[in-house]
Amino acid sequence: MSIFLTKASKVLVQGITGSEGSKHAARMIAAGTTIVAGVTPGKGGQSIELSGVSIPVYNSVTEAVAATGADVSVVFVPPKFAKDAVISTIEAEVPLCVVITEGIPVHDTAEFFALAQSSGKTRLIGPNCPGLITPGESNVGIIPADISGPGRIGLVSKSGTLTYQMMFELRDIGFSTAVGIGGDPIIGTTHIDCLKAFQEDPDTDVIVMIGEIGGDAEERAAAYIAEHVTKPVVGYVAGFTAPEGKTMGHAGAIVSGSSGTAEGKQEALEAAGVKVGRTPSATARLAREAYENLSK
Repeated sequence: MSIFLTKASKVLVQGITGSEGSKHAARMIAAGTTIVAGVTPGKGGQSIELSGVSIPVYNSVTEAVAATGADVSVVFVPPKFAKDAVISTIEAEVPLCVVITEGIPVHDTAEFFALAQSSGKTRLIGPNCPGLITPGESNVGIIPADISGPGRIGLVSKSGTLTYQMMFELRDIGFSTAVGIGGDPIIGTTHIDCLKAFQEDPDTDVIVMIGEIGGDAEERAAAYIAEHVTKPVVGYVAGFTAPEGKTMGHAGAIVSGSSGTAEGKQEALEAAGVKVGRTPSATARLAREAYENLSK
């Protein structure tokens, strides 16, 4: 079992003929992902050979879906083309669109986010995210497939690199699904969306949630956990040492006054029964303890 992505998922890659799209599509295929199509406007009718697989290229998402039945799109296109790429996915009613691209203007994200919300047919993950992986089944995005295997921990994270570290540190237990939701001010899938899905997944036993300074997403997640989540949740908030008023890496990671601090988020999570680590490694140890306690 997993959330959002399974071995049955049929993936199309937007920007597959570009350097990033082709490189990561090859990695995804090597990890077991079923890639059925690529989309590059103007290059329809061609095909591209990746990891020993010949993938047809289409001019549009609509054509690709009609020909292949693709139900997941992953976007590897430059920021100035990303809005149109995502809108084309929403208009084609692809159930899942994973937006890897970094640097998309917030105004553009707001536009395609609103369209996805109004259509109700497409779940967005990202933008500015590493994607998601169901180890041993499918990998969509840039998460390394060989750092962990299948297991019973569910991971949701704002940070790509911390996703990788947590997966590696808990590789002996393994993951049902790991989702990198991205750190931009507007994102399509939130901590709460993933918490709900992991709570409902019978093969996820422990949930690890990685947040970061800025905004109130972690506080809202804490309130949701208190009301709706019965499984053990372990958390980490990146940015305990960040200076006030300075953007740190992600566009959404900025602290203003007392709002959005790591300490405030830690307090909210702990009040909801979440054990919070002060470092990624400490968080991994807490997750390991939570998992081991289930079998006692």
